[in-house]
Amino acid sequence: MPAATGIVGEFLALKEATDADVLAMQVGDFYEFFGDDAELVADELDLKTSEKSSQGGSYPMAGVPVDDLTPYLKGLVERGYRVAVADQHEGADGPEREITRVVTPGTLLETTDAEARYLAAVVDDGDAYGLAFADVTTGQFVVTSTPDVDAALSDLYRFDPAEVIPGPDVRDDDVLDRLREHTDARLTLHDGEAFAPGRATHVAREQFGRETFESVGATDAAVRAAGAVLAYVDATDAGVLASMTRVRTLADGDRVTLDATTQRNLELTETMQGDGDGSLLATVDHTVTSAGRRLLAAWLQRPRRDVDALRDRQAAVDALATAALARDGLREHLADAYDLERLASKATTGSATPRDLARVRDTLALVDVVHDRIANDSTLADSPLATVLDVDTRERAADRHDELDAALVADPPQTTTQGGIFARGYDDAIDDARDRHEAAREYFDTLEATVKRETGLTHVTVDRNKTDGWYVQVGRSEADRMPERFREVKTLKNSRRFVTDELEERERDLVQLADRRSDLERDRFEELRGTVAEAAALLQDVGRAFARVDALASFAEHAVANDWTRPELTTEDVLDVDAGRHPVVEQTTEFVPNDVHLDTDRRFAVVTGPNMSGKSTYMRQTALVVLLAQVGSFVPADRATVGVVDGVFTRVGALDELAQGRSTFMVEMTELANILHTATADSLVILDEVGRGTATYDGISIAWAATEYLHNEVRAKTLFATHYHELTTLAEHLERVVNVHVAADERDGDVTFLRTVREGPTDRSYGVHVADLAGVPAPVVDRSREVLDRLREDEAIEARGSDAGGDAAGTQQVVFDLDDGQLRAADGADADGGASADAGASVDDGDAPAADASGSTADGDAAGSGGAAGDELTGREREVLAELADVDVAETTPVAVLSRVQAWQERLADEE
Repeated sequence: MPAATGIVGEFLALKEATDADVLAMQVGDFYEFFGDDAELVADELDLKTSEKSSQGGSYPMAGVPVDDLTPYLKGLVERGYRVAVADQHEGADGPEREITRVVTPGTLLETTDAEARYLAAVVDDGDAYGLAFADVTTGQFVVTSTPDVDAALSDLYRFDPAEVIPGPDVRDDDVLDRLREHTDARLTLHDGEAFAPGRATHVAREQFGRETFESVGATDAAVRAAGAVLAYVDATDAGVLASMTRVRTLADGDRVTLDATTQRNLELTETMQGDGDGSLLATVDHTVTSAGRRLLAAWLQRPRRDVDALRDRQAAVDALATAALARDGLREHLADAYDLERLASKATTGSATPRDLARVRDTLALVDVVHDRIANDSTLADSPLATVLDVDTRERAADRHDELDAALVADPPQTTTQGGIFARGYDDAIDDARDRHEAAREYFDTLEATVKRETGLTHVTVDRNKTDGWYVQVGRSEADRMPERFREVKTLKNSRRFVTDELEERERDLVQLADRRSDLERDRFEELRGTVAEAAALLQDVGRAFARVDALASFAEHAVANDWTRPELTTEDVLDVDAGRHPVVEQTTEFVPNDVHLDTDRRFAVVTGPNMSGKSTYMRQTALVVLLAQVGSFVPADRATVGVVDGVFTRVGALDELAQGRSTFMVEMTELANILHTATADSLVILDEVGRGTATYDGISIAWAATEYLHNEVRAKTLFATHYHELTTLAEHLERVVNVHVAADERDGDVTFLRTVREGPTDRSYGVHVADLAGVPAPVVDRSREVLDRLREDEAIEARGSDAGGDAAGTQQVVFDLDDGQLRAADGADADGGASADAGASVDDGDAPAADASGSTADGDAAGSGGAAGDELTGREREVLAELADVDVAETTPVAVLSRVQAWQERLADEE
C-alpha cells in the first residue's frame, strides 16, 4: 500500500514518534483515530468506523467530538492502554498538530472514582527496595523503603497502583512475574536513565526541596524511586507536578506489616471473591465525601504503631460519638463539600473549568462553618478536632474564598466559551464588553417584533445557523410582501429566508463584540485559575482536614450504631478482649461474642472444635479487633486492651495456583514460610490449619514443628486452629501454649454448635455431622458413622463391594493400621486383594509371638515366608535396632522421630 499522506500520513508519523498504544489526533472539532488504532478503539469502546482514502489506499477511521474525548480516553486508559493526545493549533501555514500529553493508567486525571489512583515506582539499590507512590488526581506523594522484595510486594498490594514503573534493577523475569501476581497494574518499562541515582535524586530534590527527604527519613532507594515517578509524570506532560507539594514517608518505626495474603484473608477492602460489598471497608464506611472514603481506606490498609497518634484519633472518635448533634451537623456540612484535593490538581494542570472554581469557592466557604461547629461544642472543642483547622489555614481559606466569590457568578457555565463567568463589578473591561455585547444582541432579540410591526406579516421568525448566519424567515404565502431592503438568501419548502445590509453589519459587530468579550473572559479566567493553582497546597490542607473529620465521624457513627467500645492501647505485650465480635459477620447474623486472652505467659493458643463451629471467625475477629484498634477506631467488644503489634500475619486456607505451577499445599507452605521468616515477638499470627494439604503424618509433623518454632523462636502471639488433636498435648510440654476450643452440645445424636470458646481442648470434630448437614446422601452418612465407631474401637472394618463378576455383593474385613496409616486386609491380604507382608502383625490375636522388624519371631524363628529361618542381622541393622529401642517416644517430637527414621533408612540403604 502506498505511503499515506495528508491527514492520515500526519497521524501515522505522530504515532511512530510515540511509544503510546493509541493516538487521538485533533482534526478540527474531532479527535480522530486511523488504521489499527481506529479498529482497536472501535472494538474496545463500541465506536463505528468508516474509511479514509489516502494515496490510493484506504484506512479505517473513527472519531469523537473534541468535547467528548474524556469518557473515551478514560475508557481506554482504564483498560490498560497508554493514549497519546495530539492537539491542533493554528500555525503560520494553517493548522498544526503536536503530541501534548500521553495519558497512562497512572497519570489519568479524568476520574470520578472515590478511590485513590496511584502511579508507583520500584527500585533496588542493593541495600533496600525503594518505592514511591503518587496520586496525580490529588497530589498525594508517599515514599518508603523495605528490606526485601516480599515487603515491597506487600506495599504494592496495599496501595494498589494503576501503573508500576520498575527500575532496571528489578526487571528480571522472576521479579516481574511476582509483580504481576501481586497487582493488576500495568507494568511500564520507562527510560532507565530516570532511575539513575544522580539524576533521580536531583529531580526529587528540585520538586520537594533538598532537606525534605532528610527530614522525613527517606532512604537513598526511596529518593531514587521518587525521582523516577516525577520524571515519568513530567515526560507524559500530565502537568500535575505543581500539585505535588509535599512528600511523606511510611516510617519503619510506625509501620505495621500486612502482607498481601493477610490483606486478602482479612477482606479489608474487598472480599475473597473480589467484591467490595462485605469487606471491612464497606462495613465501617459511613463517610459523606470521596476524600473521606479514600482516607478511611488508607487507614485500614496502613495501620500504625504510634500510640500517641492513635490515642488522638480515639479521642476524636470518642468526642464525636458523644456529641451526636454536633456530629450530625458536621456530616451535613461536609456532605456539601467537593473534593478539594482533586480540584487542586485540575487547577494546576489547567483543566479546571469555571464550574470547578465555583466548587472550590463553595467548599472554602465551609471552613469557618466546620470550625465553628467544632468550637461551639464543648466536647469537640476539648478534643484533638479543635486543631484540625488552624488559624492560618482558616484565614488563607477565607481570603481565597472572598476572591473567588467576588469574581464568579453564583452558577458559572461549564466552559469558558459560553460566557457569563464573572460577576458584574469584578473587572471593568469585561463589564464594558458585556454591556456592548448585550446591547448589540438586543437588536436581534427584538428584530422579529420589529419586522412584524413594520410589515404587518404574521409568520415571521428570526434565527441563526452556522451556514446562513442570522436571517429573517417568512412563510411562503407572505414572502412576496417583504420590503425591498430584505434580500432573499434561501428558499425552503414552506418558507423563505432573508437578510438585510443592516442585519449583516450588525451580525459582524455582534461577532466582534462576542469575540472581544470571550477573549477578555478567557484571559481573566486563566489568571484566576492560576491563582487557585498557586494555592494548591492550601486546598490540599483543607481537603485533607475535611477528609480527616469525615473519616473520624464515620468511625464514631459506626461505633454508636453497633455498640463498639474504645480499646485501651498499650505498649505492653498483651491482648485481652472481652466479648469480642467479628465486625462484618455481626451485621448479618446473630453473633455469639467470645473472649481472647494472650500475654507474656500465654502466647500460643491451640484452637480446636467442630467443623463449622466458628473457629475461623473467632480468629479473624481477633485480628480485626487488633487492626481496628491500630487505626484509631473503636472495636466490636465489651472491653479490649490491645498491645500494639508490628505486624499481623494470617494463613487461613489457599487456592490452587496451577497456572503458576503451585498446588494448594505449595501455596500453604509458602505462606507459612513467610510467617516464620517475618513475624517477630511483637506480631500477631493467625493460623487456620497447617499441614492439611498433605499426608496425615507429614501434616502433623509440619504443624507440630511450626508450633514449636513459633513458641520457642518467634514467640509471637498466636492463634492456631487445627483438626490435629495431637497438637493439644503440646500444652503439657510448652509453657506458653494453652488449649481453647469451640464448644458443641451433643444430645441423642443431635449436635448443636454453641460457637462459644472455652478453655481446654475438644475431643472430636463432628465431621460426619457436618457431612449430614451439607446434604451428603444418608447411606454415606450412616456408613461413615459405622466406620468411625469401628475405628474408635480399633475394630476390623468390612469393606463392602461386589465380587469379580459383579453379580453378588461381597465383603472383606480390613483394619486401619494406626502405625502407618494404611488399610490392611484382616485375612493377611492388602485391602485391594494383594498379599500383605504385615498380615501376621495386623491380625495378631495376642497368642502368637510377635514378629520383629526382620520378620523373625521373638523366639528367633522365622515368621512367615518372608525370609529363611536362621537369617542373621547385619551389624548395621543391629545398631539401628538398638538405637530404635532407646528412643523415648513420649519425650520425642514427631519431627525428631521422622528425622531419625530417615537417617536410619539412609544408613541401611548405604549398606546395601
